[in-house]
Parts: sequence; structure tokens; C-alpha cells
Amino acid sequence: MRAVLAILAFVLLLSACATTPEGRSQVQLVPDTQLNAMGLAAFQQMKEDDKLSVVPAKAAYAQCIVDALVPELDPQWRTLPWEAQAFAVATPNAFALPGGKVGINTGLLRVATTQDQLAAVIGHEIGHVVYRHAGERISQQQLAGAGMGLIEAYAGRRASPQQVQLVMAALGAGAQVGVLLPYSRQHETEADRAGQRLMARAGFDPAAAVTLWRNMLAATDSEGRPPQFLSTHPDPEARIRALEANVAELTPIYQQARNAGKRPACR
Repeated sequence: MRAVLAILAFVLLLSACATTPEGRSQVQLVPDTQLNAMGLAAFQQMKEDDKLSVVPAKAAYAQCIVDALVPELDPQWRTLPWEAQAFAVATPNAFALPGGKVGINTGLLRVATTQDQLAAVIGHEIGHVVYRHAGERISQQQLAGAGMGLIEAYAGRRASPQQVQLVMAALGAGAQVGVLLPYSRQHETEADRAGQRLMARAGFDPAAAVTLWRNMLAATDSEGRPPQFLSTHPDPEARIRALEANVAELTPIYQQARNAGKRPACR
């Protein structure tokens, strides 16, 4: 029986093998259709349970940036129903969920002070979606034996509040619900590269990603602690150096986009 189960598990892994846009192999046990449904359900719950910003211009600002970035994605991602919302939360943070849903905390606007800096954050979060990082993380949890409860929780079937929190955290919205499942260092590095390339192709200055992370590193609370956003990410100084190294390569792409008339004016 153990041998049979091992063979079945091996076949399952082979059938679930996928690759990222850069060619890295990853395990994806959850199809995109189900991931998208989970993301949509989680986002709807957040809009119902969390406090949205009462200033429509903040959500419109985020939506403007999303609308500039999305046309630069591959066709399969462009067709998602992309939507941005601003949540009245002081902690600087942002997220993007499978299904094309993006959220920013209004506190992020104190750190991301220009449209290019905000595009760096949103581009990074969209990178997680394009690289299917949430699906990879949930698949890893399934292989660890905790997955089916998470899969059922997205629709609320027989799910406790704690399970719902966990599935939302697995999708990348953990900061909003009090549970945090950080992406791996590899995921963060991939999202950094993808987001910085995406913003350059859309006509946002890729150098702003460096400024954004310097601002984030400098933003401390009253007790001298860095934003929670940093606590779930790799070493900020190493990240800044990597982003700086990308600027020379991406600047011609940015300039070409600007010359082609891609000049976002979000505010």
C-alpha cells in the first residue's frame, strides 16, 4: 500500500509540474480557475469586512496604476477582471490576489510618495500573481498535509474563521486579516524582477523601485520598528542592491516606452 501511495504521489507531482516565466520548475496542485475563485472570494470578503478608504481618489489612484501595468502583461493575465481598492489601514502594505484583485493600504502612500514608487509596489505584487506564487505556496501546504482545509475554506464550506484567515494569508492577503504567511526569498526575488520590468515597460521609472525600498527602510514606527511589510521580505539592503543593478538594463526599456507614448499620469 505504501508503494502504491508513493507511486500515486509521484504521478500527481508529475501532472502538477509547471514552470515560471523564467523557467523555474514549480508544483501547482491547484488549477488557475480555482485559484482565481479563491482570490475573488477572499477579496470580496475583505471589501465586506475591512474598512475601505472613504476617499475615492485613493482607490482611483491605485486603479490608474494597475490599468497602466496590465496591458504589459501576457494575454492570459490581461484578460482577468483587474480591480484595485484602497483600505483604510495605516500599515504600509499592498497585495495582489489570483483573479486580478489588488489592494493597497492607505498608509503605503506615506512611503510610496510618487506614482512610480507606487507602481514599483503594485508591479511587485502583480509579479506574485503572474508567477503563481500563491498556488505554489498552497500546493506546498497540500503536500504537507494541510491543504484540503485551505481549499475548502475559500468558499467558507465547513471552515472556521481561523481556516478562512489561513487561506487568505496563503493567497497573500495576510496582513489584512492578522495572519502572515511570508513568501519565500525566491518568490520575493522573482516578484522584484518581474515588477521592475513591468513598470519599465509601462513607462514608470524603474529607478523608483530603489527609492521606494529606501523609503520603506527609513519608515519606522514610534518604537523604531520598520514596517511589517519589511518583516516578511528578504534583507532590504540586499534587495536595494539587486534593484539598483537592474536599473541600467531596464532604463532603455523605460525610455522606449516613454518614446512610444506610454506616459502614465496617475495621482
